[in-house]
Amino acid sequence: MKQMMWLVLFLLINFSALGIGSWLMNSGPTSNWYLTLNKAPWTPPDWVFGVAWTTIMACFSIYLYYLMNAKATDTFWLLFIIQFVLNVSWNFVFFNQHAIGFGLIVIVLLTVLIGYYLFNFVADMKLKSLLILPYFVWLLIATSLNAYSYIKN
Repeated sequence: MKQMMWLVLFLLINFSALGIGSWLMNSGPTSNWYLTLNKAPWTPPDWVFGVAWTTIMACFSIYLYYLMNAKATDTFWLLFIIQFVLNVSWNFVFFNQHAIGFGLIVIVLLTVLIGYYLFNFVADMKLKSLLILPYFVWLLIATSLNAYSYIKN
C-alpha cells in the first residue's frame, strides 16, 4: 500500500504542475498576443494540448513510480525537481512574459532532461521506458513550435 502512495503522490504533483502552469500563463493561448503570433503550420488544434498533457503526465507519473523503486537517489529527486521547475516555468516565460527566445531555452533544457531520463535509465527501466516516450516526443514537437515562433516573430 505504501508503494501505491508514491504513485498517487507523483500523479498529484505532476497534475499540479499542469494546473500551476496554466495559472501562470494567464490567458495564454486565448490572448491576443498568442492568437496573432506567427505559428508553425504543424501547430496542433487547441484540444490536442489538453489530451497530450493529460496522457503525458499520467504516463510520466507511472514511469517515476517505477524509476523511484529502481533508482531512488538524490539524483532522482534533483532531476524531478528541475523537471518540475522547467515544465511550470515555460508557461510563464512564453505565454505570460512573451519571452519566446527564453522560452526556447527553457523548453530545450526540459527536452534534454527528459531525454536524459529516457536514455540514461533505459537499462534499468527496459520496456517501462516507453512510458516516458510520449513526454519526450511531445517536447520535440513543442520545441519545434517554439523555435518556429522565435524565428518567425
